[in-house]
Amino acid sequence: MKPKTIAEFHGYMTATDRAICDALHAAIQTELPDAEGKIWHAHPVWFLDGNPIVGYSKLKDCIRLMFWSGADFDEPGLTPGTGKFKDASVRFQAVEDIDLGKLRLWLAQSKLLQWDYKNVQKRKGRLERLT
Repeated sequence: MKPKTIAEFHGYMTATDRAICDALHAAIQTELPDAEGKIWHAHPVWFLDGNPIVGYSKLKDCIRLMFWSGADFDEPGLTPGTGKFKDASVRFQAVEDIDLGKLRLWLAQSKLLQWDYKNVQKRKGRLERLT
C-alpha cells in the first residue's frame, strides 16, 4: 500500500528506520520552513515553488536522503547520482549516522543551488539552473 502522508510513510517503517526518518523530517522542517512537504512517487519530498529539493526513501538496508541538486553542493559527504541529472544522496542505517551539522549545511545549500526539475519534462530532459 502506498502512503498518502509523510506520517503514514513513517508508520510503515521499522523502529530504526522510523527514528532516521523522524530526525530527517525534523531537520528539514526546521531548515526549510517555506518548503512544501508531501508524498511524491511514494516518498516524502519537499518542494520550493513546485521544484523538488530534498526527499528520502527506504532502500533494502537503509534510508536514502537525496538532494535533487546535490551534485553541485560545495559540501562533502554526498554521493552523486548517475550523472544524467544533478542529484546526490547519502544513506543512513542508524539515527546515529546522521551528522546534523552536515545535514544543516546540505539543507542550506539546497535553498541556494537549484536546478529546474519542475520543468524538465517540458524541456525534454534538459535541466536549467534556477539559482
